[in-house]
Amino acid sequence: MLKPSYPFFLANKPQLPNTDLVVLDKANGEPASETAQASKEDLENAIQAAVDATQVMRALPMHTRQAVLRHVAKRIEERAEELAHILVIEAGKPIAAAQAEVRRAQVTFSVAADECSRNEGSVMDLGSSAETAGYIGMTRKVGVGPVALITPFNFPLNLVAHKVAPAIAAGCPLVLKPSTRTPISALVLGEILAETELPEGAFSILPMDSEDAEAMVIDERIKLLSFTGSDKIGWELKARAGKKKVVLELGGNAAVIVDKDADLDEAVAKIVDGAFGFAGQSCISVQRIYVHQQAYSAFRDKLVGAARRLEIGDPADPENFLGPVIDEDAAARLEDWIQDAVIRGATILCGGDRDGTYLEPTILENVRKKALLHREEAFGPVACIVPFKDYTEALPDVNDSRYGLQIGVFTNELSAAMEAWETLDVGAVIVGDVPTWRADAMPYGGVRDSGTGREGLRFAIEEMSETRLLVIKR
Repeated sequence: MLKPSYPFFLANKPQLPNTDLVVLDKANGEPASETAQASKEDLENAIQAAVDATQVMRALPMHTRQAVLRHVAKRIEERAEELAHILVIEAGKPIAAAQAEVRRAQVTFSVAADECSRNEGSVMDLGSSAETAGYIGMTRKVGVGPVALITPFNFPLNLVAHKVAPAIAAGCPLVLKPSTRTPISALVLGEILAETELPEGAFSILPMDSEDAEAMVIDERIKLLSFTGSDKIGWELKARAGKKKVVLELGGNAAVIVDKDADLDEAVAKIVDGAFGFAGQSCISVQRIYVHQQAYSAFRDKLVGAARRLEIGDPADPENFLGPVIDEDAAARLEDWIQDAVIRGATILCGGDRDGTYLEPTILENVRKKALLHREEAFGPVACIVPFKDYTEALPDVNDSRYGLQIGVFTNELSAAMEAWETLDVGAVIVGDVPTWRADAMPYGGVRDSGTGREGLRFAIEEMSETRLLVIKR
C-alpha cells in the first residue's frame, strides 16, 4: 500500500527533486519507501511563501477554513486503511494502535473546524474614568503569522494534526518538519491539504535534516515555533528562538498512584496499556507506579501476570500488543538503563530481555531514585513499581521529578483526587485512569522540564492567535 516514493510539499505543491530519504520498515529494518528530502534553500523558499501568504490567510473567511478542515477530516476517514498501514510500517505501531491514531486525527481536524467559530473577540466599555468616558473597545483574534512546526516519530499523524489543524483554524501559514524517521503519514496529509482551496504558500511539509532546519528556529519572519520532542532539544531551541512565541510539548516520566481503595483489576488493565502500549513510546507513558502497601503484593502479582501475557511481534499482526521500539539504539539504551537499575539494587519482576528492536515488557521494583529509570524519561516498555505507606506521603515522591506532564490517580476518595490536583506540579491529573489518557479537545501540556504552552485545539488556536484592539470614541 506504500508508494515507492513520496514528494515533499513546498508552497502547497508536491515536489520530488530527489529520493534521498529512505524510510525503514520498523518491524524488520528493511527499506520500505523513499521520500524527497528538503534543503536549506527549500526551507528558505517555504518561509518566504508563508510570509507572502500571511495576509490572505488572516483574511480567509471562517467558512473557508472550516471547509478545509472538514475536507481533511473526511479524507482521513476515507483513507483510514492506507494511513493505518503506513503507521504500522514507518513507526512500527501495532495495527490496533495505528487505527486508533487515524481515528484521533480525524477527530482532531473535525474539532478544529468547530473551534473556528469559537475564536471570538469581545466588546468593552472603556469608560472607567472621566477621561475615557465615551470610548468603547472591540477585540478580535488574528493569526500570529507564519508558524514553524516540528513533530516527533511516535505519533506521526495525530501530533502533526495537532499542529496543522489549529494553524489553519487560526489563519496561520505553516511550515512543518516531520520526523525523518516517520515522514510518510505527514506527506499523505499534504496530499489531502493540496486538494483544498488553501491559498498558495499556506503550507509546506519538508522532511529534512535538523541541521538544515535552523531557520525554523532563528528566522524572525517565523512568529511562532511549536515543537514536540525531547526536553533537551526543546529548551535549546527556545533559547535560540529570539522574539518569536514558543510552544514546547516535551518529555516526562509519568507516575500513577494506586490507593488502597482502588479497583485493582481495573487499575492493572489500564496501567498495562498505559505502560506498554506502542512499546511505551509516549511522553505520558506510565513509568513510575506508586501503590499503597496494603494493596502492593496483590497489585504487583496481577500486573506482572498481565505483562507476561502480552504478545510481542510483527505490528501488522493484530494478535500482537507490542511491536518494536523505533530503532536498535533506543532498544540498547533501554537495556542499559535496566542493567543500571539492577546494579543499583533493583529487581526485575518480568521482562528485561531484548531481541534487536523488540524489548520485553519490563517491570522492576526497588528501583533507586538515582537510577536513570526513575529520574529520566525511559520512552520504552519499562515501568517501576514503588510501595507507599500513606497517600499524603506519596505525593511529594511523585513531585520529586524535573518533569511535570500528566499523572494518573486510582482512588475512590474525592478528597484524595482533589489533594492530588492541588498538590502535584503537573499539567493534568487524570483520576480513574492513566496519564496516557488524552481527549484531543482538552488542554494538553506540562510544566517544569515538560514544556510550556498548551495544545488541544482551542488552546493551540489561542497560542497561534494574537488579540487586536479597536477603540472608538462614540
